[in-house]
Amino acid sequence: MDYYAGVDLGATNVRAAVATDDGTTIGLDRRATPRGPTGIDVTEGVLRTLRSACGDAGIAPEEVVAAGIGSIGPFDLAEGAVVDPANLPDSIDRIPLTGPIEKLIDSGEVYLHNDTNAGVIGERFHSDRNPDDMVYITISSGIGAGVCCDGVVMDGWDGNAGEVGHFVVDPHGRLTCGCGRDGHWEAYCSGNAIPNYARLLAEDDPTISTDIPLESPDFSAKDVFEFAGEDELADYVIEQLAHWNAIGVTNVVHSFAPIVVSFGGAVALHNEELVVDPIRERVSEMVMTNVPEIRVTDLGDDVVLEGAIASALTGGTGDRKRL
Repeated sequence: MDYYAGVDLGATNVRAAVATDDGTTIGLDRRATPRGPTGIDVTEGVLRTLRSACGDAGIAPEEVVAAGIGSIGPFDLAEGAVVDPANLPDSIDRIPLTGPIEKLIDSGEVYLHNDTNAGVIGERFHSDRNPDDMVYITISSGIGAGVCCDGVVMDGWDGNAGEVGHFVVDPHGRLTCGCGRDGHWEAYCSGNAIPNYARLLAEDDPTISTDIPLESPDFSAKDVFEFAGEDELADYVIEQLAHWNAIGVTNVVHSFAPIVVSFGGAVALHNEELVVDPIRERVSEMVMTNVPEIRVTDLGDDVVLEGAIASALTGGTGDRKRL
């Protein structure tokens, strides 16, 4: 029997899975993403996680014939590495991935994708319809998209296609993105950005009452959503998030004409009524072309990992016809 591996490297967690040739997962491991001090420390964390998943599956890493990786970016595809990731410490400037994993599993079949591209591969692979035109959008610590157009997943020449979180939605640029540029969608609506946005809106109008712990060092996006319906500021923040999210998604629809837009990521998955439902309502009034089906992934937190496994199974394409 042949074995295949998938790796999901995020800013918060790294996960790895081992599957059989029919896609059944038989080994799994999950750990916190190392915070450095260097990119090599992150690489070693990825390798430890993959070794542990192989151990859980009862196989040696060398028995894996192919691996897919869904990772935060941006990439240097020539070296198979992440370079200057926005949501990890500044000391992490380069995270080698492809080469070390090839060495671990003793195979040249290692396929590196942006995590959202792995997400759209996972969505297509497990969809009943396997749509040729769809977009997977994650709203999590960051925002990004995986795009499949005419049956081809759009990686881009450098692996960095789909960075829609860096669409400029606010030309006034009141908030700075983790990438250092102003006015990006991700600077307002990502999980990492929502606390800063809430503070900004509170400063804009001091008459808005709130019990949100704005000054607490533990204040997070989760607090905003937990106060929804009970707090004036929380409701105002959520309303403004809907505004920016609708602009971002409308730009995606006009750019790629998807039949389906599927959402994942912690912010969307845990707050569908407050995040995804308002997008559905607003986008239908803003799009001048066909309005896509807007849904939440059925694969939950596993969508990127499932896409990485599907990539390994299909030679990097995610196309079930390759099986």
